[in-house]
Amino acid sequence: MRIVVFAHSLVSCWNHGNAHFLRGIARELLARGHEVCVFEPVDGWSRVNLLADHGTAPLDRFVRDFPELHSTLYGRELDPAEATHGADLVIAHEWTDPALVAALGRERKQGARFTLLFHDTHHRGVSDSAALDALDLSGYDGVLVFGASLAEVYRKRGWGARVFVWHEAADASLFGPPTNESVRSGVVWIGNWGDGERSEELREFLLQPVARAGLSLDIHGVRYPEDALASLKQFGARYHGWLANARAPEVFARHMATVHVPRRYYANALPGIPTIRVFEALACGIPLLSAPWHDSEELFRAGRDYLVAKDSDSMYHHLRALAHDPALRASLAASGLETIRSRHTCAHRVSELLRIVAQLREPVAA
Repeated sequence: MRIVVFAHSLVSCWNHGNAHFLRGIARELLARGHEVCVFEPVDGWSRVNLLADHGTAPLDRFVRDFPELHSTLYGRELDPAEATHGADLVIAHEWTDPALVAALGRERKQGARFTLLFHDTHHRGVSDSAALDALDLSGYDGVLVFGASLAEVYRKRGWGARVFVWHEAADASLFGPPTNESVRSGVVWIGNWGDGERSEELREFLLQPVARAGLSLDIHGVRYPEDALASLKQFGARYHGWLANARAPEVFARHMATVHVPRRYYANALPGIPTIRVFEALACGIPLLSAPWHDSEELFRAGRDYLVAKDSDSMYHHLRALAHDPALRASLAASGLETIRSRHTCAHRVSELLRIVAQLREPVAA
């Protein structure tokens, strides 16, 4: 198949976790012999901020890390008909400009033969319903969402059986345990501060218990305001700024544990949706501890794949147990890795995607 994807960015993962998943999906599709064409806006905020902070070096490194991947930059002059010519499948990510989202739908309604899907991986379905209202999806064949709770939002909007749960996953060709284990120490957290959506939670479930346990803490991410940086300094955490996602496995490999702190919308309004870092961390065989999070879809095995802390004190005790129990660390790492490899790789998701497309193409019974 010829597959065309309109993404916020393939090249930049600056505050843009969907780039992780898209890269893995594109690599798997290419490995299976499909043609993949990715379009990203030349003025996308992730790319613009990456260039402003780090210059062109990350773009050069992307080419070395992912030689099989490339994207086409576009501006206002983009012709949707030309971009999708000969496509069998077109996917538009939710960060795509609403005007282009609508234009792709018009192409489909006017007879384009491709299957057209909208891909939603954000909480705005509950946090900013007006933004969803502004999208013209009338020409779309279906919607892909990254969790069942978000699928319910679309069903209430009339999508019925045409909304499909398509969870994120780990690119197993990139994320895996180190070939040779070395000494691990301390805790690492890779994530962005997040517009105040989990500021209190980060203090309660990460900064305070790690400092109390006497463990080192390394933090990677962007969009940390001055008060956040002051908090990190107060608790003795070492802040390293942006981390290219391709470097995450080697960072995980140096640390004893990592922590999952979901944003408030995913802990409350859209339960059951983990961050992509959960998939990636477990794929790397690093013990994972989590702030309260209800795995309503049973993606993982709580207590076996990772440990859940109900409060800061509970997180402290989990950290102390991990620090002094090599068998517990090994058990968590092995169990989490097993779950990822059996259910949650980008290869699994590509197979799911192809089944969804085949289902949508089935003739409607008379």
